[in-house]
Amino acid sequence: MKVALIPNLSKHNAQLHTLEVVHKLHKFGAEVFMRSNLKSCFANSRITFYDDFDKMMFDCDVVIAVGGDGTIIHCSRHAAVAGKPILGINVGRLGFVAELETNELDRLKDLVDGDYEIENRMLLEIRLENNGHKETYYALNDAVIARGALSRILDFTVHFNRKNVCNYRADGLIVSTPTGSTAYSLSAGGPIIDPSICCILLTPICPHSLLTRPVVFGPDAKLSVTATSNYNSEIFLTIDGDTFIQIEDNQKIDFCRSERSAGIIKLKDNNFYEVVNKKLTERRI
Repeated sequence: MKVALIPNLSKHNAQLHTLEVVHKLHKFGAEVFMRSNLKSCFANSRITFYDDFDKMMFDCDVVIAVGGDGTIIHCSRHAAVAGKPILGINVGRLGFVAELETNELDRLKDLVDGDYEIENRMLLEIRLENNGHKETYYALNDAVIARGALSRILDFTVHFNRKNVCNYRADGLIVSTPTGSTAYSLSAGGPIIDPSICCILLTPICPHSLLTRPVVFGPDAKLSVTATSNYNSEIFLTIDGDTFIQIEDNQKIDFCRSERSAGIIKLKDNNFYEVVNKKLTERRI
């Protein structure tokens, strides 16, 4: 098995844990690929280093991300584009998307032996026109439209299949997948949704109305959202917490379920609700 290993070395002890992962993978008979910019951190480790990230993703069989949820989610988008499944190893805090903790690395033998399942997670497709160019982005968690530095409320208009269905006054709006329902949307009062369900969740951030509530749309929904600031405030679109785009007043952003999906590797037979309960209880959320 050929494994593309992508660590987030900014995490505490991430380099040490990544070396443990490399050792286990070699012990179980796997080849390990990494980006060449990490060569100085993992010298003499029998790793094949790549200058070309896309080629590494093409050559591997599976991807392993070592980090927190942000790292795993970021890597999952690249893995989805390459059509490769991904395994998350948690060295962060919550680790909702991670399959293994650092004390479970012996389970990597099951990965190398092919004894695993793949859980397909829905991706959100985001389309907009930016500086005259049509751009497409993908999110495993969510896309957030929110104000900039000034504390000014925004007006949102939401169209469902070309018909106006929602109008919000709020600090922001979260458009999320079921996977993203346990992320920012949860903090904003949104429901927890089983990731085996395909749907799009709309959650307002601090809405200026007691009657405004999150809305769940079906898997074939096509949503268009515009945001307006009455005070010339900056408006930003943030995708999975790592892609930031400044948008204009009344600029239309389209959302739908992507034809692509993220293949999350499952080595354990615990279900989604067990994971959520364990993570929230342990972290006292």
